[in-house]
Amino acid sequence: MKKIILICSIILTVGLFSCKENDDADLETYLIATPIKADLFQFKEEAIAITDPTPIYESGKIYAYKNYIFVNDINRGLHVVDNADPTNPKTISFIKLEGNYDISIKDDRLYADSYGDLVILDISDITNIKKAKRIENAIYQEFWCTVGFDVEWPQADYFDYSNFDSNTEAIVGWEVNNERLSTAEFEERFGYNELALENAAETSNDSFSNTGQGGSLARFKIVGDFLYAVEWSSISVIDISNLDAPKILEDVYTNGVVETIFNQGNMLFVGGTQGMYIYDITAPDKPNFVSEFVHGRACDPVVVDGTNAFITLRSSNTCGETESGLYVVDVADISTPVLTKFYPLNEPYGLGIKDENLFICDGAAGLKVYDKTNVEDLQLVNNFENIVTFDVIPLTNSLLMIGDKTLYQYEYLENDISLLSTLNLN
Repeated sequence: MKKIILICSIILTVGLFSCKENDDADLETYLIATPIKADLFQFKEEAIAITDPTPIYESGKIYAYKNYIFVNDINRGLHVVDNADPTNPKTISFIKLEGNYDISIKDDRLYADSYGDLVILDISDITNIKKAKRIENAIYQEFWCTVGFDVEWPQADYFDYSNFDSNTEAIVGWEVNNERLSTAEFEERFGYNELALENAAETSNDSFSNTGQGGSLARFKIVGDFLYAVEWSSISVIDISNLDAPKILEDVYTNGVVETIFNQGNMLFVGGTQGMYIYDITAPDKPNFVSEFVHGRACDPVVVDGTNAFITLRSSNTCGETESGLYVVDVADISTPVLTKFYPLNEPYGLGIKDENLFICDGAAGLKVYDKTNVEDLQLVNNFENIVTFDVIPLTNSLLMIGDKTLYQYEYLENDISLLSTLNLN
């Protein structure tokens, strides 16, 4: 049974005292927001559509497949880019897919998450994309927070979900009313107390093969006939041997919160907020835990090249307080990962490897290119500054990088890379 993710609990209460009137000390005026609801099935059906190109709102991850690049617009869908000519890429359509963060593609079947469901699209004809199937709660189940991406959160003292059923309904808007209540009436109706508020706050990867390639920040990974998806504290295992009729298998629960997934052969390397976790998928339907490398709390994508794992750690209010930087970890003995070297960085996100080059997206510090011939003494070859960088995909002939609403492509040179093209997605 899929776990329930309480992704909206921190929004339950947003300050509880306002507009106290001097003539009635026992009553307070509260702004109470109640959901405007719609049928959940119809809501999810309308969450998918193929439209003309549209400006991007918030660029997310990138994915390469054949001559196409898919750019995630966080929680909204996918921008489809024709990259037959890397010097002149063109946006050709937008796949509206609400609640989407990740995709993976095999044999012209695009697998994507949408509000925790698994959506399968037939992209054999890129000009006529068709929905093949939707499997509810295949990745996770969202609890009372299926909210349309274009629904704005109103200013309110309390969000009242008492008459909302997340199993059959979706939220498409809000109705906000003033209500006069005593403290006792408010607590009886909404169960407010200081402890409840504290608890709520705490809940708070070759492009021309039959399988596409995502970046290091990907949560989806296809290996053979299996799709693996990491979410919160588990790995969802999905048998896609029948591309149009996937089988949802038993989840594998992890030792901590996990965010990214990468494979080298029959090994999965899962990045989490507290470490890197290694799983053996020799038996692909049952990933078997092998070992872990624990670090301080931070956001953590990982890529592996032979006997070296490269892990970027980013500290922030949401990620943790560990120093931002690059960990190089020796995984020659897969059962005992050992730290080789730590390199400080500014704000690292995704990373990638091509031959002896290591590419690191260092946030506002730009794209950094290192020679990793000697992992104990990485040499900075180039730094493309004055751009905000998020994730990279090293392809056979070029490097893809997504920044702030811009897709960059670079060509490999003998000892460096140079800019090939840019595509502004605004």
